[in-house]
Amino acid sequence: MPNLEVKIPPMGESITSGILAKWHVKDGDIVKKDQPLFELETDKITSESAAEAAGKITLKAAAGDEVKIGQVVAMIDTAASATPAAESQISDSKSQTKEAPATAAPAAAAPAEPQAKTPAPAAKAAESQISDSKSQIKTPPPAAKSQIKAAPPAPAEKSQILNLKSEVNQPAGERQTRRKLSPLRQRIAERLVAAQHEAAMLTTFNEVDMSAIMAIRAKYQDDFVKKNGLKLGFMSFFVKAVVHALKEVPAVNAQLDGDTLVENHFYDIGVAVSTERGLMVPVIRNCASLGMAAIEKAIAEVAAKARDGKIALTDLEGGVFTITNGGIFGSLLSTPIINPPQSAILGMHTIQERPVAINGQVVIRPMMYVALSYDHRIVDGREAVTFLVKVKQSLEDPARLLLSV
Repeated sequence: MPNLEVKIPPMGESITSGILAKWHVKDGDIVKKDQPLFELETDKITSESAAEAAGKITLKAAAGDEVKIGQVVAMIDTAASATPAAESQISDSKSQTKEAPATAAPAAAAPAEPQAKTPAPAAKAAESQISDSKSQIKTPPPAAKSQIKAAPPAPAEKSQILNLKSEVNQPAGERQTRRKLSPLRQRIAERLVAAQHEAAMLTTFNEVDMSAIMAIRAKYQDDFVKKNGLKLGFMSFFVKAVVHALKEVPAVNAQLDGDTLVENHFYDIGVAVSTERGLMVPVIRNCASLGMAAIEKAIAEVAAKARDGKIALTDLEGGVFTITNGGIFGSLLSTPIINPPQSAILGMHTIQERPVAINGQVVIRPMMYVALSYDHRIVDGREAVTFLVKVKQSLEDPARLLLSV
C-alpha cells in the first residue's frame, strides 16, 4: 500500500528546528491535495505546510512537539483517498446526520411525565405540617426573639464569609495561565534586548500636519480604488517620504558589520505587521522604483501572508529601514526600537486634531507625532534631525516627492 511521508520542510540555512504549533487535521482524516496540514513555528517565521497528495493521514507527532527539519511527522495513505469504503462511510455519516433530528425530535418534544398526585389525606397532612412550621417561624418564643436580636453576625465573620465566597467563585487555575514562549516570541525578545544593549540608541521627535495627505486621499480615493482595486492608505506616502529622505541623508541608509561601515544604495523598506504570533517585518523591495499603487499592493500582500502564517523567510530579509505604525492602536507617542542590523526606524502615531499656530493664526489641524530612533554610532544627531525634517516636509507637501526637492 503506497504511503507518502509528510516531512518538516527546509526553512532556511539558519533554521534547524521548530515547534509543531497546530494540526489542521486529525489522525485518520481523509485529506485533499494542497490542503493545509499543520503550522510550524520557528525563531523567525510561522508557516503552513500542505498535503502533497490526497489520502488518509496518520499523525506521527503531536501539537507542541519540537521537530527537526526533515523529520517525518505524518504518513498519507494515498490508496485510501479513492476507496469506495471511504466514500460510503462519508455518505453514511451524512445520512445519519440528516436523520438525527427526526429521531431525536419525539424524545425532545415528549413532555415530562406528570408526577403522581398526592392523595387528599396525605396532602392535607402535608399542608398542616407546612402551616405549623410557618407559624413556628412567624411566632418564635420571646426568648428566641431576644437571642436573635442579641446575636448579630460579627464583622470578622462577615469578612470570612465574603472571602470564602470569593474563593469559591474563583476556581483554581483561572487566576493564572502559564505557557512556554513560542520560538518566534523568544527570538523577538532576544533581538529587542540585543538592540538596546548593542546599539547607542537615541530618539528624535517631530510632528506632521496631515492635512495635505488627507485632502489628496479624499479627492482621489474613488478613482484610485476603481483603477487599482484597493484603497490609498497613509503607509505608501510614508514609504515614499522615507525613500526620499534616505537619498538626501545616506548616513541613515548604512549599517555596521563588525568594524566595517556598510553603505546601502538600494531602498528595501520593512513595514512592521502585528500578528497573533508576534511582530513581523516584511520587506517591500525596490521602493524607489515603485508607484503608490504598487507599494499599497505589496504591503497588503505581505501583511496578509504574515497574518495567515504563510510568510517566507525571504520576505523578512534584507531591509535597510523599518516603518512601524503604533497609531492604528491609538498610540500618541513612542520610542520604537531599531530592527538590527538597520541603523534607524520611523514610528508613526495616531492622527489627532490639535490647535497649531500657522501664519500667526491658531487653527485646528490633523497632527501626527513621528519618532526616529537611530544608532548614534552610525548616525549623528544632525543627520537624524535632518532626515526626520525631510520626511516631515515630504508629507506636508507631497509635491516635493514628484520634484525630488
